[in-house]
Amino acid sequence: MGKKTCMVPDRNTKVPVYKVPKNACDAHCHVFGPHEMFPYSQKASYWPPDTPEPMLRKMHDTIGITRAVLVQASCHGTDNTAMVDAIQKDPKRYKGVCIADDTFTIEDFKYLDDNGIKGVRFNFVTHLGGAPNLESMENVINKVIPLGWHLVIHVNAEDIIKYADFFAKFDLPIVVDHMGRVPTNKGVQQEAYKILCDFMRKDNWWVKISGAERIGDKPPFYDAIPYAQGLVAIAPDRILWGTDCPHPNIKEHMPNDADLLDLFTLMVPDEKLQKKILVDNPARLYGWEE
Repeated sequence: MGKKTCMVPDRNTKVPVYKVPKNACDAHCHVFGPHEMFPYSQKASYWPPDTPEPMLRKMHDTIGITRAVLVQASCHGTDNTAMVDAIQKDPKRYKGVCIADDTFTIEDFKYLDDNGIKGVRFNFVTHLGGAPNLESMENVINKVIPLGWHLVIHVNAEDIIKYADFFAKFDLPIVVDHMGRVPTNKGVQQEAYKILCDFMRKDNWWVKISGAERIGDKPPFYDAIPYAQGLVAIAPDRILWGTDCPHPNIKEHMPNDADLLDLFTLMVPDEKLQKKILVDNPARLYGWEE
């Protein structure tokens, strides 16, 4: 393809020990391609192995997940067609988060809203191109606020303080991906984690206790547990969990999604909190009905 490639995900999903509650949701996963049908962006820094909807569904069926939030990743850029196609296959199962720029019209966003999209995502991390154009980002946010959408930010935690005044301008839920990518080898007293915890005390901030394989050292990624537990203690009503399947841009240790689900039970041992995070919180944010 002439592009940076990604490690192939572990397609041999195990059966987890943990049995999830009814209507459990994977709040962060992706569909990629197939690239012959849904080409990857020429501007993307990576072109991952194809993971179309049937592959994602097979993984979810194996671990017991019946709801999922499909998050647009930068390899598809602002072309959300693959994600929308997957949602249209099973709109009761899937919701989505798009990537957009200020060329998108109100009508474009209305179409996405009609097809299960509930949020817009912006990448700030360096290896994916760094911070977006803030003026463009503001234009997009102002277009989607009337739809009741939320903002998803893929940041390093230090970015949250750098752009704090910018984020404070908007009256909508703000969801932080992957625990702000705080590296566990720097400890829970690191400034980046303290910053994330401070922001989670604001009533419109949410966080995904996902990405243990990104912030942790090596399997089984137990070093990520105290970071998740600290965030859950601050804002249990604004915590989401996700697999990040099929794990784009993992450098070394490709996880098995069943292991990540079992790791969740160590992060959140309380059954009532497990249901809140896997079922109630995503249902409230994404509009699933019982």
